[in-house]
Amino acid sequence: MTLESSVRYILGLGPAVMMPLFITLLGLLFRQGFQKSFRAGLTAGAGFIAVGLVVGLLVNVVGPKAMAFATVLGLKLDILDVGWPMGAAVSFASPIAAALIPIVLGLNVVLVVVKFTRTIDVDIWNYWHFIYTGALIHAATQSMPLGILGACLTAMIIFKLADWTAPVVEKHFGLPGISLPHTETLNWAPLMFGLERIWAHVPGLAKLEADPKAVRAKLGILGEPLFMGAILGILLGALGAIPLWREGKYGAWAKDILTLSVTMAAVLIVLPKMVAILMEGLIPISEGAREYLQKRFPGRDLLIGLDAAVVIGHPANMAIALLCVPIMLLLAVVLPGNRMLPFGDLAALPFYILWGVAAARGNMVRGLLNAIVVLVLILWIGTSLGPLTTELAKAAGFSPQGMGAGAEAYTQWSGVALGSHVVPWMVLKLFQPGARWQGVLALTGFFGVWYWVRRSPSEEPVKEAPAPAEADAKDEAAKDAPP
Repeated sequence: MTLESSVRYILGLGPAVMMPLFITLLGLLFRQGFQKSFRAGLTAGAGFIAVGLVVGLLVNVVGPKAMAFATVLGLKLDILDVGWPMGAAVSFASPIAAALIPIVLGLNVVLVVVKFTRTIDVDIWNYWHFIYTGALIHAATQSMPLGILGACLTAMIIFKLADWTAPVVEKHFGLPGISLPHTETLNWAPLMFGLERIWAHVPGLAKLEADPKAVRAKLGILGEPLFMGAILGILLGALGAIPLWREGKYGAWAKDILTLSVTMAAVLIVLPKMVAILMEGLIPISEGAREYLQKRFPGRDLLIGLDAAVVIGHPANMAIALLCVPIMLLLAVVLPGNRMLPFGDLAALPFYILWGVAAARGNMVRGLLNAIVVLVLILWIGTSLGPLTTELAKAAGFSPQGMGAGAEAYTQWSGVALGSHVVPWMVLKLFQPGARWQGVLALTGFFGVWYWVRRSPSEEPVKEAPAPAEADAKDEAAKDAPP
């Protein structure tokens, strides 16, 4: 068996199998013992499958309603969002994939050793984000070396962003020693912190208390995740069931709305519990790995890089993501320059808006405003990537048959997930003939925004910051706490 076929076989196992395998190997590498490592790996795999089941439930119930609402809006676009699985499939099928997995792994090790990054990225499955960059550049330039260079540049940027946002992962999500080098979510962080700087100067927004705790205090029972999910389900159900109302099928109309209401309530309650199972497997190994690394690398605060799935269950994140489904469909109608119909990835919006909500520290009003900006840019970038992604998909033999939504009738395929690849898009433009000036301008603006907000992840949020005396007490407690 060749190296290429071995790599493709491992990748073909899928994340549900790869996660237990790599968590077990990681535990053994960091001397955690086989029993502890295997238990952690299997638990993490079970949690990942559980999260996938909940997301799959969202796809099954939200997808048809979204398409029904799109029909009501009269959307007629020529690029279809066929979902992130196509992005992963065409990336792993590209000629550059087998080489890039060991190259990025080796690059990560070297960058940790030379102190360029603190993140050890063990989320091997999601290396497809880096491979996707390389595959796009390879398709645009017919140069494999340029594709490899672009993928490595993307990885380096993401590793640095993962280091930069680690304080938020610790304080907001409660995961010390963890970073999230998940390209399609993390690359929004600089822009989201930039927007937070702007909202801080808007009267009423900066001091508005709208995190889940404050919402529950103001709305009582209606502010609880269970009831928020039910209310959002009624909203989505009513929009998606408009065709039934028009046909006079009032019984079916009411049934659809009530079914979606109960389903959304279940999702907002169940998903955090499924994520907790995932974390039950990951945390012991990540803590053990951190202790091991601190002994071997004294003075280095190294981080374990994981999939963003470990944090998507935050109540504010889920509530805003559900609100964003009809908003994104409306944007697809009115947004100039958009040609992509959101469909396959609508249920995965909790991933793509994650840093919009995290930058707002869970403030649901500012988080929603941040998320809307993300949706606008996703539609534009997804439209821009349509031609090259379609070329890659056809070369890989991808077919959207069986997806529904009349997928076969669309001339191009892209995705909300692919539109969320901001850094890969900028790096592609940097190498793409005839578009290099776009890449230079985009990357200059991106790093300019990052420089402007470079201290934001370590700062307290605008409103939710404690009073000075309380902050001093917390600082003293943090100094006295064990590492």
